[in-house]
Amino acid sequence: MKVTAEKNEKVANMIFASIYPLYWNRLEKNGRTKEEFHQVLEWFTGFDEDQLQKLITDKVTFRTFFEKAKIHPNAHLIKGVVCGYRIEEIEDEFELYKQCRRMEKLIDELAKGRKIEKILREEKK
Repeated sequence: MKVTAEKNEKVANMIFASIYPLYWNRLEKNGRTKEEFHQVLEWFTGFDEDQLQKLITDKVTFRTFFEKAKIHPNAHLIKGVVCGYRIEEIEDEFELYKQCRRMEKLIDELAKGRKIEKILREEKK
């Protein structure tokens, strides 16, 4: 599937605080802990627990969320299909959409029981 400017803009304007509980509910149903969830988010975005809470309280959009994030240098290793979109085929002009799909891929892997060590990608040596 192809990302459109409209789709990218729609995601950019979504409020992170409205999506966060959906992510958390899915993980909780699958027996994962909030600590694991936040560990994955911190690895990907650089946000610690306090920073995440402030972003939620401030009701920031995904645009602001990803503008403030310090995306992990190994984020390019996150590949695969999420919601019909192959992450590595999303055009660079839609970087925000790509980051959102990468984060969802990490959450999917966590929900499916993948080990934290595998989710937090390391470069192969």
